[in-house]
Amino acid sequence: MDGNLTGVVGDSWVLKTNPIPVAWHSIRGVDNKAIPELVSSLINDVKGLDSKAITTDSSYFYGKLIARAARLALIAEEICLLHVIPEVVEFLKDSIEPWLDGNFGGNGFFFDPKWGGIVTKKCLVDSKADFGFGVYSSHHYHLGYFLYAIAVLARFDSTWGEKYRPQAYSLMADFMNYDTKVNPHYPRLRNFDLWKLHSWAGGLTGFADGRNQQSTSEAVNAYYSAALLGLSYGDTELVATRSGRQYEHEFSKQNRVVGVLWSNKRDSGLWFAPPDWRECRVGIQVLPLLPITEILFSDLIFARELVKWVSPALATEKWKGFAYALEGLYNKESALQKIRSLKKFDDGNSRTNLLWWIHSRKGRMVLGCGGGGECCLVQHYSH
Repeated sequence: MDGNLTGVVGDSWVLKTNPIPVAWHSIRGVDNKAIPELVSSLINDVKGLDSKAITTDSSYFYGKLIARAARLALIAEEICLLHVIPEVVEFLKDSIEPWLDGNFGGNGFFFDPKWGGIVTKKCLVDSKADFGFGVYSSHHYHLGYFLYAIAVLARFDSTWGEKYRPQAYSLMADFMNYDTKVNPHYPRLRNFDLWKLHSWAGGLTGFADGRNQQSTSEAVNAYYSAALLGLSYGDTELVATRSGRQYEHEFSKQNRVVGVLWSNKRDSGLWFAPPDWRECRVGIQVLPLLPITEILFSDLIFARELVKWVSPALATEKWKGFAYALEGLYNKESALQKIRSLKKFDDGNSRTNLLWWIHSRKGRMVLGCGGGGECCLVQHYSH
C-alpha cells in the first residue's frame, strides 16, 4: 500500500529530506502587465474586509477568513500597493486579538492539561465541536490558518508580534513542539509521523482502519505557516522546514486523487463528501492557495490529469477556483478567463488570490525581495 518493502542490512538509518523555499511571495514573480488588474481586484477585496461582519465562530472557518485577509496584505506588498496594507493589518488585529486575549464571545482557545494541547471553548461542552477539535482532530489544519494570519501580522507590526508572541508560540507548539524538555506542556510533533513523513489528523478517536488524514495541502500549510512565523520572529529553527510531500500514486482510473488517506486503506470519499464529488476531492488537496502550492503540484502531468478528471464534475463556484488554479500551471490563458468569470470564492480564497496565482505562473525565477514581483522598498512594513 505504501510501496515495495525492501530489506536493507545495516545498523543505522539516516533520513535526508529536500529543503523547500520558505518565502512570503510568489516564487517566480508577478507579470508586470497584470499589475493593473491585480490592483483593481485587491482594492475591491480589501474594501470588503469587516471584522464585525464575521458570523462564524468555528475555529476552522474563522481561521480561513483571517488567513484569506493575510494573503491580501502579502499580495499588496508583492505588487507594491503599500497603502492598503494598514487597512488589512487593522482587520487582522480586530479579528485575531479576541481569540488570543480570551474574550471572543462565541469561542476561544484554552489549554488542556490532560492531553497537553489547545482546545476550543466550544469543545469544553462538546468534544466533537469544531470538527472534533476537542478530541484533537485536525488541529494542524485549524491552527495553521491562525498561524498564517499571525505570522503576517507580526511581519507588518513587530510590536504587536512581540506582545502576542507567547500565544503565537503556544498555538504552534500544539502540533509542532520539537523538544519536550524545553517545552513539557505539549507532546513532541503531535501530528507529524517521522516514519511515514507526513501528518495524521485523526486525533484521539480510534478507527478500524487506523489513523487518517484528508487534506495534504492544509497539513503543509500548517508547517509552512509555522516557518513563516519563524521568519517574522527571526527563529531559525522554525524556518528550517523540510519537504514531507509524498506523491499520490494512481490507484485506479476512477480515483485520480485520494479522498482520505488511512493507515490501512485509501478512501475515495471525504468526511464531508461522497466519492463522486470530484470537485471537493481535488479542491481539498489544493486549498489554501499559497506560494508553496507550486511545490506541491510541481508534477505538471499529474496536475493536467487531475484537471481533466475533475472538469466534467465542476458545479460549484468556490470549488471551481481550485481546479482552475491547477489548470493555470500549464494553460495560463484558459485558466485566467475562467477565473475572471467566477462570482463566488471559497471562504479562504479570493479573486485577488486566484489572479495573483495565475499571473505568477511561468516566467524566470526571481530571487530577492521576498520572492517575486518588481523589487520595491518595504522596510516600513517588513523586518
